[in-house]
Amino acid sequence: MNWNDWVLSNELPIRLSFFFGVFAFIALWEIFLPRRQLSLSKGARWINNLGLITLNTLVLRLLFPAAAVGVAALAQEQGWGLLNYYRLPLPLAAVIAVVAMDFVIYLQHVMVHAVPLLWRLHRVHHADLDYDVTTGARFHTIEIILSMLIKMATIVLLGPPLVAVVIFEVLLNATAMFNHGNISIPEKVDRVLRLFVVTPDMHRVHHSVHAPLANSNFGFNLPWWDRLFGTYVAQPPEGHVEMEIGLNDFRDPQQVDRLPGMLMLPFVSQLGEYTINRRW
Repeated sequence: MNWNDWVLSNELPIRLSFFFGVFAFIALWEIFLPRRQLSLSKGARWINNLGLITLNTLVLRLLFPAAAVGVAALAQEQGWGLLNYYRLPLPLAAVIAVVAMDFVIYLQHVMVHAVPLLWRLHRVHHADLDYDVTTGARFHTIEIILSMLIKMATIVLLGPPLVAVVIFEVLLNATAMFNHGNISIPEKVDRVLRLFVVTPDMHRVHHSVHAPLANSNFGFNLPWWDRLFGTYVAQPPEGHVEMEIGLNDFRDPQQVDRLPGMLMLPFVSQLGEYTINRRW
């Protein structure tokens, strides 16, 4: 069995092992060193958030059984993509691929805030009235499908090594859980960490009820894009403990923190003030 075959056959267990391991670590951290006091029952939120995550996982596996790594294998076999055309050493190609795919995620995140129709989907993520490890994977099913299609198109154009796709998927899931964690990190440590990775205090600003703050700090993994493109905000004016999380127009827990309400949220009539092109 060659390296690519091993990656293909072990992609799912690798991703699941890291997902459950990081989830358990962050969840325990939230219990022992929380950053904020939650406003709603963790049990009720977790049942519904994890229910949505489970539904999305099943839908993706049904629609895209080969997942992103399968598309990467096809691209490599057919010679599609820049990194399959220009042969580079595997470590260099993997680093380029991971950074490039992370940049696409940043652009995608800006796009779902800028396009009103896409914002309707993405506000399911922002409507959570609290902020913890489960928020990191709380997305509407249609947005998850769209995200996978964008990821597959990126892979076809880029032609990344299979191992780079698995590394990227693991990093994206792990950092999304980390930077949505309700975890306390000393300020001095946070200042150093956010030079290399998006920290919880950095990304929490993005979940403020205030629209200008919700349209900042779009990065999920690498923190550099926000600084480079002028979308970086260091801290919320009212501080992390006092800041209000969620969306002004959606404050009813029955609507935003219950699975049926989350699935119907994109179809609620009001759009709100959060889309970028409503402000600029």
